[in-house]
Amino acid sequence: MAFDGIVTAAAVRELHERLLMGSISKVAQPEKDELLLTLKVNRQQLRLRISANASAPVVCLQEDNALSPVTAPNFCMSLRKHIGGGRITRIFQPSTDIVPGSGEGLHEGLERIIIFAIEHLDEMGDLGTRYLICELMGKHSNIILTREDLTILDSIRHISHMTSSVREVLPGRTWFIPDAGHKANPAALCRDEEAFASVLWEKNTGEGEAAGGSAAGRGAAGDFNADSSGISTEGESIYKKIYMNITGISPLVSGELLYRAGIDGDLPASVLSAEQRHALFTAFSGLMTEVLEGRFCPNLIYDGDRISEFSAVSLHSLEGGRLHAEQYDSISEVIRLFYERKDRQNRMRSKSEDIRHVLRTLTERASRKLDLLEKQYRDTEKRDTYRIWGELLNTYGYSLSGGEDQLTCQNYYDEGREIRIPLDRQLTAQENAKRYFDRYQKLKRTREAVSGQMEESRRMLEHLESIAASLSLCESEADLNELRREMAESGYIRKGTGSQKARREEKKSKPLHFVSSDGIDIYVGRNNYQNEELDFKLGEKNDWWFHAKNIPGSHVIARTGARELPDATCMEAAALAAYYSRAVAGRSDGVQARDNAAGGGKVEVDYVRLKELKRVPGAAPGFVIYHTNYSIIVEPKAEI
Repeated sequence: MAFDGIVTAAAVRELHERLLMGSISKVAQPEKDELLLTLKVNRQQLRLRISANASAPVVCLQEDNALSPVTAPNFCMSLRKHIGGGRITRIFQPSTDIVPGSGEGLHEGLERIIIFAIEHLDEMGDLGTRYLICELMGKHSNIILTREDLTILDSIRHISHMTSSVREVLPGRTWFIPDAGHKANPAALCRDEEAFASVLWEKNTGEGEAAGGSAAGRGAAGDFNADSSGISTEGESIYKKIYMNITGISPLVSGELLYRAGIDGDLPASVLSAEQRHALFTAFSGLMTEVLEGRFCPNLIYDGDRISEFSAVSLHSLEGGRLHAEQYDSISEVIRLFYERKDRQNRMRSKSEDIRHVLRTLTERASRKLDLLEKQYRDTEKRDTYRIWGELLNTYGYSLSGGEDQLTCQNYYDEGREIRIPLDRQLTAQENAKRYFDRYQKLKRTREAVSGQMEESRRMLEHLESIAASLSLCESEADLNELRREMAESGYIRKGTGSQKARREEKKSKPLHFVSSDGIDIYVGRNNYQNEELDFKLGEKNDWWFHAKNIPGSHVIARTGARELPDATCMEAAALAAYYSRAVAGRSDGVQARDNAAGGGKVEVDYVRLKELKRVPGAAPGFVIYHTNYSIIVEPKAEI
């Protein structure tokens, strides 16, 4: 979910409760598009993070400090001069149809803008007010410092008329929210059903401005792909029409409103009945009342065990199935956790892009080669026909006088049925027989060679898929280094140039460790080297081994020793093996989706005693075979 107007409202409410009348003791700019303000509030020290990053614009409280550059950037120096030591007197969310700061409430509108009013003594000792304006609008995000009359003093990102024809953000210019002229203020709409109807069911949505005001649109302050024309078509879905015409409503919230109203979002807005329109208004009014009264429910939405979305209100439309919500007391904590996970995933994806590129190239090449080999293999299926023709020619060729184009005889390999053998008129019977025997021998040699190459290609594809599965589980640079070492030793990439001593001293990643509800240690390998270590070094012969059936993934060991395997431990170890397999961990790479796993989201897992495992001769590390096993179908889980 994006940082929409409702999430912004929740952040404003929390910041107002915790930071109001706090004094700014320190201003730092750890990144070119990020600020970290240290405040003293009621004898507490709090840190406020403000980011104008295009992919993750946020305003939230955080506990950890951040390293700052030795030389402070110009914008940081301006803030230290104008608001350093200042006191926050108001925090609010503005609207375009209200002069910012003229109202008394926290939410004059649902713009993705947070304004901090800060009292500060200037160089002459006079008390004045400065506005620190945080615009959280995707690629148009910015942090702007203004005087009380909204004259811009400085900004973290300067925008000239060459960059935007809508608004300049430069010192000396007046700050304002660009008016797209067609988005309505939900704070006004939620109390007036007629105004709500005029916005959603009039052809020209600009008519809704008189009823509910308008909001930031595209340009310097775009809001969720708003149509700059402001014109809605009769066939436009009600789902799209809601978030395109009302400020602060994201597509996710639009879907939630329709779910609460019991309306199919794909229906055109024009076909909704009066009852459906009233139900939609009731749902909208109820949600907006929760927002305006500050009754938020910060939560993270998990897809299985992975964070998928975050929200400031309950999303009933996403409940059920694999999706479930986990509630938190603080919207700052929700935002921090979500973007920390997202940032970690982005960093790991960036660092592993070279491996992904090699894997994609090698996998495509091996797949094409296997397709060609399989076609060659199918072409050799006629080899026995040529051998039979040659033998029949040797047997019945005496009946030919020469010059015939075929021989009709009985096939003693097929219960004496009649068969016709094509002949070359210019060759004798013995020469035709020799020609067919030569073809047979050639196809036989080809089949033997192709069969070996096919097996080699299949093993290579399996190995590449296992590396791809391990790549999905990487969480650190050490994990990536182990994959690079495995690929280098397999000849997929060049070996590193570092010394052997440096490679020996290189930090190695370790298998994941869990303890079952029965107190039994469970280990999960995250790459082929760890799988090999678990199978033949760490594990003992009577321990139990788990692996997702016919799916590349982690080997899981339950250290039972000579004890029996408890049912609870069996289920927990199998669930871990299912989760840390290609069926789940690699779903984003498109190799095998979780929905395609057995049982509609569940995965079949094999388990055997460790002593049943045998290494595959000549195969890569971590590849084993077994002949007797048990199977169980479980729902994947990342933890016990």
